[in-house]
Amino acid sequence: RKMTVYAVRTLRDVIQHLNDIERLEAAVPSDDQQEIRPEYTIDFSEVQGQFLAKRALEIAAAGGHNVLMIGPPGAGKTMLAKRLPTILPPMNTEESLEVTKIYSVAGLFHQNRMITERPFRSPHHTISVNGLIGGGTIPRPGEVTLAHNGVLFLDELPEFPRSVLEVMRQPLEDGVVHIARVHASLTYPAQYMLIAAMNPCPCGNYGSDQLCTCTPGEIRRYVRKISGPLLDRIDLHVRVERPLYRELVSDEAQEGSGVIRERVLAARKRQVERLRPFGMFCNAHMGHRAIRETCCVTEQARRLLQEVFDKFKLSARSYDRIIKVSRTIADLGESDEIGQEHVAEALSYRNKLQRM
Repeated sequence: RKMTVYAVRTLRDVIQHLNDIERLEAAVPSDDQQEIRPEYTIDFSEVQGQFLAKRALEIAAAGGHNVLMIGPPGAGKTMLAKRLPTILPPMNTEESLEVTKIYSVAGLFHQNRMITERPFRSPHHTISVNGLIGGGTIPRPGEVTLAHNGVLFLDELPEFPRSVLEVMRQPLEDGVVHIARVHASLTYPAQYMLIAAMNPCPCGNYGSDQLCTCTPGEIRRYVRKISGPLLDRIDLHVRVERPLYRELVSDEAQEGSGVIRERVLAARKRQVERLRPFGMFCNAHMGHRAIRETCCVTEQARRLLQEVFDKFKLSARSYDRIIKVSRTIADLGESDEIGQEHVAEALSYRNKLQRM
């Protein structure tokens, strides 16, 4: 159905328009909205080395998984995280409209067409609970909602107050945020990818070739600032080491974002077709029923899963997340079944903090 749409910046513009003081011009729809694609000024080809971290981020992008990067200062964790949106699938019209509405409600929308670039939010560790989740006297969207359909990057994860981190558990699980106030109860969308980064210890050198000056007690207290239930909701844990000198000065061309994105798009296409009956589009959103009905596991992979489950006393949530990541790795490998090699790689990304 055709309708006339007016783009306004302030309530005063609306009043003047309705009183015929200063009429607004009708917005003209763009015929090429479907063809609009974000143009990034950064690229994965600028990252020298870091092949393991790049592989983990490719898996995360392909399946919509959360990632925790652990490594010493200056290893490139932030550089890698900022390039994740460049390998994510472009937003479709519905996703673009959702993001545009959120930013309009938050008073952050200042352009003439819909937002087409996936959000990348990176709040400072001094942020409050209301700033992260949303709220206030007049409830406004928080960072988890502003990151909807995009990426929420938390650098220096242990430096965030534990109370702030714990409130993320519900939106990470449900994809929405419920804010209850005396006069209103609101629900904001919060379907985002969490990318977190942290040092392995307070001085940052534990496990590296540099001397660590931290005591075992200090390391334990530092790591325990992040609760087990929150870590359990992060699918991929990857160690990021300082790049070698020969990698930094190498003239060898690094794989660009465009090449990686093509593999991600192919994997996402397989997921969309497989999960269409469940109304999902990526593996990270699968529930237990979807896992049971769509994830075919070989006998060798089942034996490996049983051995690991019994040995490490995994929770049901951990088991499901291993299957989800394994399914994504299989999708990247164009395999219909989850094989032993897919499970083995998924297990290599499990909780590395517990090994410290």
